[in-house]
Amino acid sequence: MRVVVALGGNALLRRGEPLTAENQRRNVRVACKALAPIAEENQLVITHGNGPQVGLLALQSASYEGVEEYPLDVLGAQTEGMIGYMIEQEMGNLMPTETAFATILTMVEVDPEDPAFNNPTKPIGPMYSEGIGRALSEEKGWAIAKDGDGWRRVVPSPIPHRIFELRPIHWLLEKETVVICAGGGGIPTLYNSEGDLEGVEVVIDKDRASALLARQLNARLLVLATDADGVYTDWGSENAKRIENTTPEEIEKLEFDIGSMGPKVEAACDFVRRTGERAVIGALSELEGMVKGTAGTQFTIE
Repeated sequence: MRVVVALGGNALLRRGEPLTAENQRRNVRVACKALAPIAEENQLVITHGNGPQVGLLALQSASYEGVEEYPLDVLGAQTEGMIGYMIEQEMGNLMPTETAFATILTMVEVDPEDPAFNNPTKPIGPMYSEGIGRALSEEKGWAIAKDGDGWRRVVPSPIPHRIFELRPIHWLLEKETVVICAGGGGIPTLYNSEGDLEGVEVVIDKDRASALLARQLNARLLVLATDADGVYTDWGSENAKRIENTTPEEIEKLEFDIGSMGPKVEAACDFVRRTGERAVIGALSELEGMVKGTAGTQFTIE
C-alpha cells in the first residue's frame, strides 16, 4: 500500500525545547522508530514541517550584515535538505542496509492571483516588540501582526496547485525507495509575468501540500501525524471527546481552530473526497494503529 505520512512539528521539536541539532536529531530518531515498521510493509512517502527551522535560519541570515537576508524559498530548500538528511540517517539505522532512501527538494507552484496574497496571515520568524516590528515593517516592506504578547512578520499562505518533482518521486517509489519530500509544504514558486519560474515569499501549508501529494501519487492512505491522538469535539473542556470515525460531510459541520487542527481536517477531507481513499489524524506514537485503522480519527467517504 502506498502511504503518505505528514510529520507535525512535534516530530522535530517538542514545545518549549531549544532548537538545537541534538534535540532535533533525538526527536527524529523517535519519529523514525514509528515510521520504520510502516516502511517495511508499505511504499512510504514522508513529509514534514519546518517552521522553527526556517525561523532559525532567518535569524542566522539576518545576523550577517554583509549581504541581504536569504529569501524564504531558499531557506525552505535548506531545511528540506537538513531535515531529510536526519530522517534518512535515522531510518537507515533501523532498517535493512539494502533499503534505499531519497530526499527530494520539492518545488510547489502557487497561483499569483490567489486571494491569500492580499491577506498575509502565516506568522514566521522571531517575536518582536511593537516598535521594532513596525520599524522592520517599514524598512523591509513586511506585513506584521500581533501574536500573543509580541509582534511577528506574517506572510501569505496560498493554496498549492502543482508539485514539480512528481515524476521522479513516482520513479523512486517504483524502485522501493523511501522518499522524503515536500518538507514545510514545499519550496513556494510561481510563474512571473514573463513566464519564468521563481521563488516567492510565502509559506505553503504542509497539510494541504501533503494532501495534494498523496492524491497525485495515488496513495491509498494519508496520515497527518501530530501530538494529539485525534480530532476532538469540545477541545479543552471537560466534555472533550475524540472523534473515532467520520466523513467529510459529518466533520465539516463542526468548527476547528484555523491555527491548529483546522488545516489538518481540511486536508483530510479534501483527500478523502477527491480520491475515495482513507485519511487519518492522530498521534505519531500510535502510527501503526492509525495505518491499521484502529487509532486516531479515521476519515472515509462513507
